[in-house]
Amino acid sequence: MKSNAAETAKTAQEAPVFQAGPKSKAIYDEEQKYIAPGVQSIGLFSQIAMDRGEGVYFIDVDGNRYMDFYAGVGVASLGHAHPRYVKAMQDQVAKINVGSFVTKHRLNFVKTLAGVTPEGMTRAQLYSGGSESVEAALRLAKSHTKKHEFVGFWGGFHGKTMGVLGLLGDDFKKDLGPLLPGTYLMPYAYCYRCPFKTKYPGCGLLCAEIIRDAVKHQTTQNVAAFIMEPIQGTNGNVVPPEGYVKAVMSIAHEMGALFIADEMITGFGRTGKMFGVMHEGIVPDIITVGKGLACGMPVSGVISNDKVINSKPFANPSGSSSSYGGNPLAAAACDATLTTIIDEKLVENSAAVGAHMLKRLKGMAEKYRFIGDVRGRGLMIGVEMVSDRRTKERLPKNICRALFDECLKRGLMSMCYSHTIRINPPLTITKAEADTGLDILDESFTVISKRFNLN
Repeated sequence: MKSNAAETAKTAQEAPVFQAGPKSKAIYDEEQKYIAPGVQSIGLFSQIAMDRGEGVYFIDVDGNRYMDFYAGVGVASLGHAHPRYVKAMQDQVAKINVGSFVTKHRLNFVKTLAGVTPEGMTRAQLYSGGSESVEAALRLAKSHTKKHEFVGFWGGFHGKTMGVLGLLGDDFKKDLGPLLPGTYLMPYAYCYRCPFKTKYPGCGLLCAEIIRDAVKHQTTQNVAAFIMEPIQGTNGNVVPPEGYVKAVMSIAHEMGALFIADEMITGFGRTGKMFGVMHEGIVPDIITVGKGLACGMPVSGVISNDKVINSKPFANPSGSSSSYGGNPLAAAACDATLTTIIDEKLVENSAAVGAHMLKRLKGMAEKYRFIGDVRGRGLMIGVEMVSDRRTKERLPKNICRALFDECLKRGLMSMCYSHTIRINPPLTITKAEADTGLDILDESFTVISKRFNLN
């Protein structure tokens, strides 16, 4: 498949783009006078003002409905306006919503959480955002090991605060240096784009094995922890091959370092198991969680075992706490979300519906030559689009944006505006609902394939 950049750009400019409704556009335009730039791409490109949500659907202020394949990047685990969640929040906000005191909901949540985490990981602390909990995990690792260096991975993403920028294998950190010292990056097992040009399993997990020498030569050999996503979300829902995560954890332990699993997106059923590390059968030293943990409330957390969590200064009075972490309203959200995930068997639903979606998407890859790779676990799926399957040249941004517009026109909200489509619908989605969304995606693929002569 050949592409002509000039012709492609011209065609894209001539092609009709999605237009938000008049009420949405008026609200969007007015807000632009006051809101800071840098909002999420999905809101910037769509310019839609949302009014409400119902299950796996958004409804905008103009009354248009959109199936949600995005879920706030995996946040809306129960979908939108789940009755059980709504009642829990309404009841709690009418009582008390701030304070660091123990509450019934917080007790229920941490006790329930201890029953579904990897063995021995029964202690948790709550925070308000992903970066905050990651920085808390780094602080805990320093407290326990008395070491000061950290290892992250190419393509990894752990937040946007200055304390974690050095651990991002992502271009978000461009022009934001100098980074904090003592942070290093190692290769991640992105098999479709293997930097070593090898193939699994014949590679012998070279990307893991090289870490030993890299740490020896790059660090002062005072590594407190490795931090890794079991599946890389921001990088395109990249699923590493079997054995990779376990191998990296073993290497960390050989060096006397802890292993932190950043389960911000993969946690709480997103991958078809309660936690992403469960696919490898491993028990990390620390897990960071958030997003789907509280179905929209800004809650994150750090989970560990008794030995690690009691390390000082992290364990000193007020050493692990935060102003908003685990407040009564946040605790009610966590309690309602986790108990609903368990009671409604949403982890099992994620596995079943995810497998169904993956099968259909792999079928589309046989139909459309611009689909280079389809991967995923549970309801965390990535579809990588290319201009050429041999060279794996990424599909140009303007074509991806056209796909986004075509999906929106047909009522599908999806993160398909870059060369990798990230599909993370609510865990409540049924096979029938998934098929409705996939039908729209298939139809939109057909449109851009013809418009840009991709097949």
